[in-house]
Amino acid sequence: MDGLVQARDLEYAYSGTGEAALRGVTLTVREGAFVAILGRNGSGKSTFAKQLNVLITPTGGSVSVMGMDTRETEHTMAIRQAVGLVFQNPDNQIVATVVEEDVAFGPENLGVPPPEIRERVDAALRATRMSDYARKAPHMLSGGQKQRVAIAGALAMRPRLLVLDEATAMLDPDGRREVMDTARGLVKSHGMTVVWITHTMEEAIAADEVIVISDGEAIARGTPREIFSDPHRLATLGLAAPAAARTAALLRERGVAVPPGVLTVEELADALCAL
Repeated sequence: MDGLVQARDLEYAYSGTGEAALRGVTLTVREGAFVAILGRNGSGKSTFAKQLNVLITPTGGSVSVMGMDTRETEHTMAIRQAVGLVFQNPDNQIVATVVEEDVAFGPENLGVPPPEIRERVDAALRATRMSDYARKAPHMLSGGQKQRVAIAGALAMRPRLLVLDEATAMLDPDGRREVMDTARGLVKSHGMTVVWITHTMEEAIAADEVIVISDGEAIARGTPREIFSDPHRLATLGLAAPAAARTAALLRERGVAVPPGVLTVEELADALCAL
């Protein structure tokens, strides 16, 4: 099983509770892929994200990143340099008193030459629409703006794998679209691997592959069309298929010949016009 990330029979139980947050998870994330991980709150998807950056390590089974076992401490720094991780709450990641200094923090610690740091910071701020706030104090920004700073900081590290754990939750629709476009661009133009953790189905449509985690287990994986083709099964897992997919399913149940695999409003409109 070859891939940038490999989890084999991954188990994780938080100390003190003894309750397993991950159970027997086996999956591969191939290099250059855009993978969406879906699951309702408490499903274990954020626990999985933390495994990729060695914030926590398996209590059973294993996780390897670029062939390096996360349990082996000599690999910790190399893995963390290769895996950028952005959380839902940006206050946990902002460390400087000026936006551009915060974005530069990671590259500076890696010893990147100053001219390249300047280039990385400017590019990351443009990608997150935060260039106009470069000299602002992060604590004066809105929650959504702070999140863009955190994402820019991760992008400036030029990681091989970028993990976004509900990272758009505090952004407006335009901001979400901007970040999604940035993530897709990183995959297509730079060959970066992106793991996008979300409970928003519309965001997962853009992925190459979708993995569904429920009660700590990876129970389904496939293309977005494969995963969202059965809205009723998703509902039993506490997830809702994209609105267009649900509408298409309801129309088919009522005898309207809408083809399977409809995911977007545009596809639904085209299908109905064809009828």
